[in-house]
Amino acid sequence: MTPEDILLKYWGYPAFRPLQREIIDSVLEGRDTLALLPTGGGKSLCYQVPALMKDGLCVVVSPLIALMKDQVGNLRERGVKAVAINSAMNPRQIEMNLSACLYGDAKLLYLSPERLESKDFRLLLQSMNVSLLAVDEAHCVSQWGYDFRPPYLRVATIRELFPDVPILALTATATPAVVEDIQDKLHFRQHNILKASYYRHNLIYFVQKEEDKRGRLLRILQKVQGTAIIYARNRRKTRELAEFLEKQKISASFYHAGLTPELRSQRQDDWLHGKTRVMVSTNAFGMGIDKPDVRLVVHLDLPDSLEAYFQEAGRAGRDGLKSYAIMLYDDGDVASLKDGLKDTFPEPEFIRNVYKALGNYFQLAVGSGKDQSYGINIPEFCSRFKFSQGVTYSALRLLDKEGYISFLEDPGMYSHVFVLENTDTLYRIRVQNPDLDPVLQVLLRSYTGLFTDFTSIREDEIARRCSISREEVGKRLQQLGKMGAISYLPKRSRPAINYCMERMEDKNVNISKANLKDRRDVAAVRITEMVNYVAGEGVCRSQRLLRYFGEMTSIACGLCDVCLKSKATHLDNTAQQSLDKRIQAEISGKSLTIAGLLSQLPGFTEEEVIEQVNYMIDYGVLVNENGQLHLKN
Repeated sequence: MTPEDILLKYWGYPAFRPLQREIIDSVLEGRDTLALLPTGGGKSLCYQVPALMKDGLCVVVSPLIALMKDQVGNLRERGVKAVAINSAMNPRQIEMNLSACLYGDAKLLYLSPERLESKDFRLLLQSMNVSLLAVDEAHCVSQWGYDFRPPYLRVATIRELFPDVPILALTATATPAVVEDIQDKLHFRQHNILKASYYRHNLIYFVQKEEDKRGRLLRILQKVQGTAIIYARNRRKTRELAEFLEKQKISASFYHAGLTPELRSQRQDDWLHGKTRVMVSTNAFGMGIDKPDVRLVVHLDLPDSLEAYFQEAGRAGRDGLKSYAIMLYDDGDVASLKDGLKDTFPEPEFIRNVYKALGNYFQLAVGSGKDQSYGINIPEFCSRFKFSQGVTYSALRLLDKEGYISFLEDPGMYSHVFVLENTDTLYRIRVQNPDLDPVLQVLLRSYTGLFTDFTSIREDEIARRCSISREEVGKRLQQLGKMGAISYLPKRSRPAINYCMERMEDKNVNISKANLKDRRDVAAVRITEMVNYVAGEGVCRSQRLLRYFGEMTSIACGLCDVCLKSKATHLDNTAQQSLDKRIQAEISGKSLTIAGLLSQLPGFTEEEVIEQVNYMIDYGVLVNENGQLHLKN
C-alpha cells in the first residue's frame, strides 16, 4: 500500500498537506528527520502513516498526557492498534499495554519521557520489534527551547538500543539554535531538516497598547464576526471577562484547569459546535483542539515567549480564510512579565522544600511511592506548609520537568472500566445481584472494547439510563470492582502527584543552581524578544515573527498594524514581491550602488526601491558595504 492508500483507508483524506509526504518519504527511506510544521500542520500523520506501513512498533515520546490520550483514542476509533504508558495509569493498565507491544498487538506506543529513566523499562523495550522512533514536541530536548525537559535527554538512550531505527523529531516552533540542538541531542546520524514555511497569508497580526482592554475587546468582537478565543493569564480574569461579554449580549464562556471535568468537557463541546461564540481561557485551552473556523484570537496578557504566542495565535484561521491575531497590552503587562521570572524559577532550596513537604503531606516514607499517584489540594497544601501558591506551582512544574514527579495539574476527564470476567460469570453476577443488573447491562450495551482494554465511560450517562443518581452508579461500579468482575478507575476530581521514582531525601534532589540560572537567563531572553515584538515599530509583525524562527523574508504582509501605519511606500503586496525578485536578480553575483540599481528598475520610483532595499538589509537578504549592495552569502 502507498502512503496515500493508508491516508484514505484510515483517515478518509485523498491527499496530504504540504510537506507531509516529503517527511513520510524521508522516514520510509530510513533517514533521521527533523520535521518543522506549524500548529495545525498535521504533524502526527507524519509518523502514524509510516508506522502502519512498516513492520513492528512505532514508539512515540510525548510530554503531554492529555494529548497522548486523545491521539490513542482517535487512532482506536479508526481501527489502529495504539496504546499509551504514562504516569496517569495504574499498574494493571501499564501491564496490559506493555503485553500488547511485546506480542505484536500494537502498532504505536505512546510514552511519557520519564518512563525512559527506568533501566528495567529500557530492557523491556529492547525486547520489542521497534521500527520507528517519533519524538513529539521535540523542542523539549533542547536547553535553548522554551519548554526544556531534562528527561527528554533520555530519548538518546533508545537510539543506542536501536541504532538502525530511524528517528523522527517533530515540533511546531523552533529557533535556529534549537533546530541544531535537537539534532545533536538526539544523535542524528546526518542532519536532515524538512521545514514548512511559518508564513500564514490569511492571518493578520495586530498589536495595540491599550489601557481600556475591555472596551477595546468589545469593539473588536463587534467588528470581527465569528468564533473567537480570548487568552488571559489567570483563572479569575477568565470568569470576569466571560461575565462581562455575556452582559454585552455576546455569547461567551470561560475555561481553565480548575473547573470540573464535566464542566470543561461541556464548555469545550458547546464552543466546538457553535453554541458558544467566545471562549475566554487560560493557556490550558487549545492544545489538541482542531476547530478550523476560528476567526479571532485575542491575547489580553503577554505570553512568556514568542513560541507560545505563535502557537496560540496560530489557532485562528486554519481553514485558510482571513482571521486576526490581536495583542492588547499596557506598561503593567511588560513589568509583570519581567517580574514573573523570579517566581517561575524559584531557588533550588525552595524546590527541595516543596519536594520534602510533598512526602510529609502524603505521609510517604523515603524509598517508597514509585509509580504511585496521590491527589493533592494545592491551596490546602500551600496553607499547611506556608508556601506561596504561585511559586509552589512553579516548583512542582520544575520537579516534573526534572523527572522526579509527574504533576498532573489537569484532573482526568473520564472514568475507565475494564471487564475482567467472561460473559457467563457476568450473567451469574446479574442474577445473584439484582441491584447491580441495570448498571452492568447499560455498561455492556453502551461501550465497546470493555473486554480488551480500559474504556472511558460517563457515569452521568449510565445514571440517566438507569434512572438512578450518579453517586449510586459509582458505588455499584466500585462494588463490581471489589467482586473482581471489573477494574474501575474513577476520574480524578483534583490535581495529582505521581512519583516517577522512589521518594528520596530532599537533600539528594539534584536541582543545580547553575543550570537553573542558565534556564532563567534563556527565559529572560525570550521575554525580551516578546517585549520587543509588542513594542516594535517600523517592521512588519509577520516578518518579525518569521525572522525569530530563522525564516528570512523581505516581503511585508501589508495588512498588520505596522504595515497599515507605514506611509513610506504605496506598493501592494504583489508589487512588493515583484520588486524583491527584481532586486535579487539584478544584484545576483555582483554588487551595485543604489544609483546603479535604480537605473535597472525603471518601473519603480526611487522612494519605493530605497524602502525595499532597507527592508532587505534589515532582514539579512542584502548587505551594504561602503555603498555597494550585494546579496548576503
